[in-house]
Amino acid sequence: VQLQASGGGLVQAGGSLRLSCVASGRTFSWYVMGWFRQAPGKEREFVAAITWSGGSTYYADSVKGRFTLSRDNAKSTMYLQMNSLKPEDTAVYYCARNSGSVYSTNPAGYNSWGQGTLVTVSS
Repeated sequence: VQLQASGGGLVQAGGSLRLSCVASGRTFSWYVMGWFRQAPGKEREFVAAITWSGGSTYYADSVKGRFTLSRDNAKSTMYLQMNSLKPEDTAVYYCARNSGSVYSTNPAGYNSWGQGTLVTVSS
């Protein structure tokens, strides 16, 4: 599967962005999908994940209540709505497909990755 992430940009603190991840190739709808981010000099960290049906979502504590993850299997697309952005949210955001249908916060559990989209939040 190929994943294409988009929607990043420069925004002031308190602002919003919506990231999209479009999948092509193998079946999208059967897998857990997730977002990770990596800030300069830091390890890649889990942001959010969503089950294949969209019925369950999981968030890192740092983004809970501010970010909302959704998916449209008919469009093979996943969306990350990011509100109340903070400077510490600045990072390259990567979408990823889990190797199966089991939710995981570990990047090792994901076997397909998009190219990343840069989010910069100014103070």
